[in-house]
Amino acid sequence: MGAGFENVSLVIEGTTATVTVDRPKVLNALNRATLVELLRVFDRFKSDEAIRAVVLTGAGEKAFVAGADISEMSGMTSAEALRFAEMGHELGDAIERLRVPVVAAVNGFALGGGCELALACDFIYASDRAKFGQPEVALGVIPGFGGTQRLARRVGIGRAREMVLLGAPIDATKALAWGLVNEVVPAGELLPRVQGVAKAIASKGPLAVAAAKRIMHAGADVPLAVAHEMERQAFAVLFDSKDQKEGMAAFGEKRAPAWCAR
Repeated sequence: MGAGFENVSLVIEGTTATVTVDRPKVLNALNRATLVELLRVFDRFKSDEAIRAVVLTGAGEKAFVAGADISEMSGMTSAEALRFAEMGHELGDAIERLRVPVVAAVNGFALGGGCELALACDFIYASDRAKFGQPEVALGVIPGFGGTQRLARRVGIGRAREMVLLGAPIDATKALAWGLVNEVVPAGELLPRVQGVAKAIASKGPLAVAAAKRIMHAGADVPLAVAHEMERQAFAVLFDSKDQKEGMAAFGEKRAPAWCAR
């Protein structure tokens, strides 16, 4: 697996990183050990300025993440379940707050915690074999990693209620129609397509990309007038950066910019 991980693999190529949940024998189910490793990975990215985009996917051909590990959850006490949910929320928050975009490549089942993990990403590309769902009510519980909230923000409250209260999965075609995913790609083309998207993001101004991600997330939960002011301030601050000078000079000189993230 590399980098001291047992359940997660990390591959860095230039300015992009690919993180893979690597437990294919259990369809990449999220147990506590895997959540800890994912939190370590995303904590590492916070201080690695060389990384400018991240791809998140699952090992094998069947699953992105088929859910939280039911064999581990079944014996939890209420206090243990609370801590487990807190870990899932910590991971989702770490992905959302990361300065660089995280793109999910959903190659199969994204159920329960897997759907919630994808929802924390900035956007989602799906294999034509992918299925998304929040089936927790069939187990006597509810989504615990942010699904009751992020799903509604992504697809609207009516469709979110349908997915959560019925607990039935939807296929990639419906997920695209509902706005849950950005694009559906043939299974064999998914990872190269998403890695290409990540490289395209990484080629843009890193300070600008980070500011845009931050403002879009923060602005979603405040009044529009406040969000507009946040945007104006972030726009203006970037004019004090070396990257703004370089980006506009490169445009005028018809060459590729040499970003310094300063």
